[in-house]
Amino acid sequence: MKTNVFPTYPEPMLKPIKGKGAWIWDEQGKSYLDFTSGIGVCQLGHAPEKVKEKIIQQLDQLWHTSNLFEIAPQQQLATELTELSGFDFSFFANSGAEANEAAIKLARRYQQKIKGTKRYEIISFENSFHGRTLATLTATGQAKVKDGFSPLPYGFVSVPYGNIAALKKAIHSQTAAILLEVVQGEGGVRPAELEWLKEVEMIANDEGLLLIIDEVQTGIGRTGEWFGFQHYGIQPDVITLAKGLGSGIPIGAMLAKKKYKEAFSLGSHGSTFGGNFISTTAGLATIHELKEQLVVEGVKAKGSYLLEQLNTRLQAYPQFKEVRGKGLMIGIEWDQAVQSLVGIAKENGILLLTAGPNVIRLLPPLNISDEELEQGIERLLKSIHQWLEK
Repeated sequence: MKTNVFPTYPEPMLKPIKGKGAWIWDEQGKSYLDFTSGIGVCQLGHAPEKVKEKIIQQLDQLWHTSNLFEIAPQQQLATELTELSGFDFSFFANSGAEANEAAIKLARRYQQKIKGTKRYEIISFENSFHGRTLATLTATGQAKVKDGFSPLPYGFVSVPYGNIAALKKAIHSQTAAILLEVVQGEGGVRPAELEWLKEVEMIANDEGLLLIIDEVQTGIGRTGEWFGFQHYGIQPDVITLAKGLGSGIPIGAMLAKKKYKEAFSLGSHGSTFGGNFISTTAGLATIHELKEQLVVEGVKAKGSYLLEQLNTRLQAYPQFKEVRGKGLMIGIEWDQAVQSLVGIAKENGILLLTAGPNVIRLLPPLNISDEELEQGIERLLKSIHQWLEK
């Protein structure tokens, strides 16, 4: 296929022409259950009607002004997010990477301008993923995303996930913050252990470090709580959001506690497009629909059922290692590479993702029906059987 697009992505999985709810259709009219949700973006499935209506209304009124003007849906969305999360202030961006950039800048500026220290270093964790900008790929604990981009910005160090001793050893007088995912998504769908995360929180508090939780994939109900950190009873200083917030309209957000307000003072950070009328209208409508349909409340039960079914029915395969996750963010680990399973599953009418070489990742829409979930399980199991029989 001739294209003028840089070849930074693999060959397209398919050429979709329509999406509705949990389904996508290709050029030939074949339907697929979409267990990718645009990599955890389409919490309400494809083209949710109420969100579409609100976006169309806003398109007829005003699209963009920049943040030199008051943007009513931005203010409303900030209120919704702070009420759901327990934070106090929001900054809006265009992506998860930009949200994490904002968090990194906030941590450094707070330590240097407000606390009067020289702290700047961010500790992250191996197998993490925080974005593709130079700063966020440096924070990412995976060598493959850094290849060919040297020299990388200094001020970042990654330590093993779940290892308290390594974390303590990495902290020194110039450490500013700890950045982590409560469920590592790209790193294999690995949930944090409660005891470890509690100890990380205590260390951050004792050492005067900001605890930043990257909720780009876990936020907006994906794990069965509005935000992943809410499973653990911890109180981070900052969280970052993106994927599920806008139903596919690009938007990111950083939320922080009141004490950090001074660090992001006038002119210290900004974004031309961040939080404009269209993106925040989409975010506001997405949250309203999730609340009105009680979607998040149903995610835990659906996720538990999916985990139980897979764990029970995959035991028959010696190549199966583990199924893990929270809510509707599930990883299935095998003792071999899984990329060929994605192609077999597509032939059986279900779209899947990987999370590393040996893990299949399931991210169905949060409002997937019980019937569609059952169809997905059966199509997945059929595909696995065919894959392992080859």
